[in-house]
Amino acid sequence: MSPLTNAKIRELKARAQLMKPTLKVGHDGLSAQFITALDVALKQHELVKVKFSDHKEEKKTLSPQLAEKTGSELIMRVGNVAVLYRAKPVAATVAEVDGGE
Repeated sequence: MSPLTNAKIRELKARAQLMKPTLKVGHDGLSAQFITALDVALKQHELVKVKFSDHKEEKKTLSPQLAEKTGSELIMRVGNVAVLYRAKPVAATVAEVDGGE
C-alpha cells in the first residue's frame, strides 16, 4: 500500500468523525474472530472505527497491532477509539481483461 498523503489523512479523519464505531474490542481482546470481523469490515467499508470497551489500558499497543494484522493503516487514535483504513483493491478495467482490444 502506498503511503497516504496528508490531504488523504485529513479527509479520512473528517469522515471518521461522523462515524459510529463498527466493532468493539471486548474481553476476548484481539481474538482470531475479531481480526476476521475487522478484515471483513475493512473489505466492505475501507474506513472502520473500533472502540475499546475492554483492554483500555492496552489501546496504545493494540491499535498498531490491529493495523498490522489486517494490513491496514492506523489513521488516528483518540480516547478509546481507533480508526483504521485499507483501500479497496482497484478492479481491473475491461480493456485490461480483454487484452487491450
